[in-house]
Formats: sequence, C-alpha cells, structure tokens
Amino acid sequence: MLALVALLGWEASGLDLVVAGAYADVSGFALRNNWWTEHLLHDGGRWLSALALLAYTGWAWHGRGAPPSMPRHARWAWLLAVLAGLILVPALKRLSHTSCPWDLAAFGGSLPYVPHWLPTLIDGGPGHCFPSGHAAAAFAFLPLHFQWRAHRPALARGVLAAVLTIGALFGWAQLARGAHFPSHTLWSAWLCWVIGVLAAWIIDRRGHGPDRRPATVRV
Repeated sequence: MLALVALLGWEASGLDLVVAGAYADVSGFALRNNWWTEHLLHDGGRWLSALALLAYTGWAWHGRGAPPSMPRHARWAWLLAVLAGLILVPALKRLSHTSCPWDLAAFGGSLPYVPHWLPTLIDGGPGHCFPSGHAAAAFAFLPLHFQWRAHRPALARGVLAAVLTIGALFGWAQLARGAHFPSHTLWSAWLCWVIGVLAAWIIDRRGHGPDRRPATVRV
C-alpha cells in the first residue's frame, strides 16, 4: 500500500514528462534505434526472459534441490504466479488507449499528452503503451522472492535484487527509446509485486507453504 501511495504521488507530480524530456527533444529520441537499447536490452531481454521461464519450468517439474516443504504442486503454483504477471501486464497494455512517448508532439510525434490515469480522455493515437510489457518480462519473476523467503532468505534476497535490477534496466531502455514513461515501468513492477503477495497468501492458505506451526516439545 505504501508503494501504491508513492506511485500515485509520482503520477500526480508530472515527472514522467520531465524525465522523458532528458532523452528527447522535438526531433525525437536519440536512442530509439540504438543497438544497446533496441537490440541488446529490448530484443535480447525478451530472449533472457524466455530462457529464464524455460529454466524455471524445468526446475518446477524436476524440483532438484527443492526443500521437502515445496512439493511439485507448490512449485507449479509459483510458476502460475510468474505466468500471471507475464500475461496480465501485456493484456492490460493491449487494452490501453495510451500511446507511446515517441508518438507525442513534444517528442517528435504528433499527438497531445494525455495522462493514462484519465480513462475518459484518448490521445487519438495507436495506444497499447501502458503499462510496460517489456519491464514485466523481468518483474513477473518477483513472486519467486516470496517463494523462497521462508525457505532460503539469502536466495530470496538475491532473487529480489536481480529481478528489480534487470526490470529497472529494461524499463530504462524503453524510457530512453521513447517507448514508455517511468510510470509505465513502475506500474508493471507494482502489479507483479501484488501478484506475488496474493500468491504467497493463497499458497500458504492451501497448505503449500512452509510449516509455521510451533515446534512440539516432548517430555
């Protein structure tokens, strides 16, 4: 909830335009077709996400090194949580009427800026640019932090740091290219975090999480 309040504060601040303006002018975004941003971090990022999903799916099936309190059905449940993020964020993006920053007149395009949190207003462009689907290719793995935090806290922290770092890097690349505003990336991260919270609650309630009952002392 605190993250949501901070995110709404960012929305109200108007900093999206300020930050995007650091990478563009009326002629457009200089890094839109840059090799690092377009091919390495965007195209390469998709392959990295696909490989990570394939590797995790294989582990969920075989469970090598998994603790006894994490049977296969629990591992499949966490896999579904990851898939939920990979599906939900692109689905919302597909339904969105918000166009990309590179379509706006302020950054070399022809459309007016319309805040995506005003659904009754439409900029008249192609849309499909909110939230950030590419950042979700990394943030969708945030539920794995919740999966491991009670079993192996150090691993959980490592997963969290890696996912947030890669997601932020993906988000920066799309910001620099003009494909997304910072808020698009922040919303993707928040949605995937919420999925992780809900997954942890559901899995624990179904008895697939770690056993938190107090130990019984025999006399």
